[in-house]
Amino acid sequence: MRLQAHGVGLEAPPGWDVRITRRAPEGHDPGSRRRPVLHAATVALPEVRGDFGGGVTASLGAGDLFVALFEHEPEACATALFADRGFPVPTAADFQPAQLQRTIPGQSGRQWFFQVGGRAFCLYVVLGSHARRAELVNRLAPVLATLAVDPGSPS
Repeated sequence: MRLQAHGVGLEAPPGWDVRITRRAPEGHDPGSRRRPVLHAATVALPEVRGDFGGGVTASLGAGDLFVALFEHEPEACATALFADRGFPVPTAADFQPAQLQRTIPGQSGRQWFFQVGGRAFCLYVVLGSHARRAELVNRLAPVLATLAVDPGSPS
């Protein structure tokens, strides 16, 4: 089933829970926009969860995956951090336990900063098992291949 909201979308495979919401505006500028955040996981997503999987990643088993795609302000596209264009294509070699936002023994993670269609994003992925990263990346790849972003600002 395809989920699409706020200018981002993903094909949800059977057994995955996917939610697309908007998070609070960045900074204290009353003109700030609420940016989209997409969460996808092979476990049930709680209603309240952090951008980097707080409330989710601790429940991942060895065969589970968590994905977060969230948008930054459009001005970020002009920075070196977001210079890469197009969605990243993760490989098993990309993942390391030390790259987790919150270290959980046995898990592995990675984040990428990039731009698509004039929009700046961070993709953060947590694998339930570093030892099984090749298998998990093979399960992840077809899901990430369905990511789509509408060009320009989110609606």
